[in-house]
Amino acid sequence: MDVIKRIEDLMKERNWTDYKLSKKSGLSSSTIANMRRRNTIPSIPTLETICEAFGISLAQFFQNDSDYVLLSEEQKKFFHKWEVLSEKQKIILEDIINEFNS
Repeated sequence: MDVIKRIEDLMKERNWTDYKLSKKSGLSSSTIANMRRRNTIPSIPTLETICEAFGISLAQFFQNDSDYVLLSEEQKKFFHKWEVLSEKQKIILEDIINEFNS
């Protein structure tokens, strides 16, 4: 797997720049830019930090394309909105959804 391409694909899906990934992950902008520019594979701890920023696990990062669940445009919009919620907001929204399913 091309790790840098995968990171770039995830950034593109979210419409993120190096700066946005830097802010979300807490990594420096130069670290992100150098990693991509030099095609340097990040260490596992750095990759874990990047995955956390994307809201995915390392396992999800390394899944094959055939393992992905296809999402509708509506579902993609929902998940992109979910990403910017605070933890408290996510808990409240999850409680609301659970009420509908009970």
